[in-house]
This record gives sequence, C-alpha cells and structure tokens, in this order.
Amino acid sequence: MTTVTELLDAAEFRAVLGRYPTGVVVVAAMVDGRPEGLAVNSFTSVSLDPPLIAFCAAASSSTWPRLRRAGGFAITMLGADQEAACRTFAAKGADRFAAVPWSLTPAGHPVLDGAPAWLDVVPHTMQEAGDHELVLGRVTHLGAAPGGEPLVFFRGGFTGLAQREDGGGDTSASRRARSAGPRGLDAESPFFGVLSARLDAASR
Repeated sequence: MTTVTELLDAAEFRAVLGRYPTGVVVVAAMVDGRPEGLAVNSFTSVSLDPPLIAFCAAASSSTWPRLRRAGGFAITMLGADQEAACRTFAAKGADRFAAVPWSLTPAGHPVLDGAPAWLDVVPHTMQEAGDHELVLGRVTHLGAAPGGEPLVFFRGGFTGLAQREDGGGDTSASRRARSAGPRGLDAESPFFGVLSARLDAASR
C-alpha cells in the first residue's frame, strides 16, 4: 500500500496545512488525583444535536493515554494572553499545572483560569486515524467569558486576529476590520449560544 509520505513530502504537507489558522486548546482531566493535560490545535465543533466536538491526539503522546482512561475531560480554549501556558502544555516532561492558575469544572475536570471559554466533555467515539487518534466528545457543561481574543496558531507560530501596526494598540483600520466582520457571515458563531440554551433547558 502506498503511504502518504510516499505521495507527499512530509515537510511540505506540514507547511501547506500550517497556512490554515487554528485555535489552541488544553485537554485535561484528573488522573489519580492529579491534574494532567496537553495542548491541542486540531479542535473543532462538530454537531449541535447531539452537542459534539472533536480533536486529534498524537499516538506518540505520553499524556493522552492517561487522559483517555479518565472517562471524561475538560477543554480550555486558550486566550491570546495564554501563549506561555500553551508552550508549557506542549512541552514534554513539564509539571504543566504547577505554574498556571486553574480550577475545577462542574464535572470535576481542571480548566485554566482566565480563558475565553471551556467545555466539560465525555467521550462519544474514539478511533485510530493514522499517527493520531480522532476523538469525538459530547459536551455536558460549558462556560464563556465576555470579550477576549483567542490564541491563534498559524504557520508554525502564534498570532492575533488583527494586525497591530504599533506593536500593541489597535489601529483604526484593525478596529474597522473587526467591527465589520466577514462579509456575508454572522460575526459570532451560533455554536455556544444554541448549545448553552439547550444544555440549560435540559438541566431544568
């Protein structure tokens, strides 16, 4: 059987896919009474009914097998000011929760404080996908903070949603670009609004 690496140059494949910007999340659970987690940028919403999300965990990860056994986990959506935390959770052998403030979700999973949003998730399906495991999870609880920009990963590095000409302050052009939003599209995804309403109704 012909493999992808025989058809495509792996470095070129990575470089091309790196031109697609992604957010970054931390997937975490309590394992043997201790918080454990890892950084993931292959995260996406999948379905509103049932409420499903997906992410991919590397088969080479030493942390994911332990999280997998926990039977559930939380997903922290990292903010633009949490790059240092992201690097910590991507490093091998680090005591990842030692240097970051965190708290527990209603389901008892650890999430990083100060993040734009978080989800409590239970596994729905898991399957081998090449050198990763594809995980579908069902959302059971969630929360979001007002405002705040996400941490964005693009072309091998971190960036923001808008270009800043003065190194930090907004330019009038960037403010107009963000307020106008993409043409023909809603400025906000309906995922959180609809999902939150459904979960709230189900809990009554």
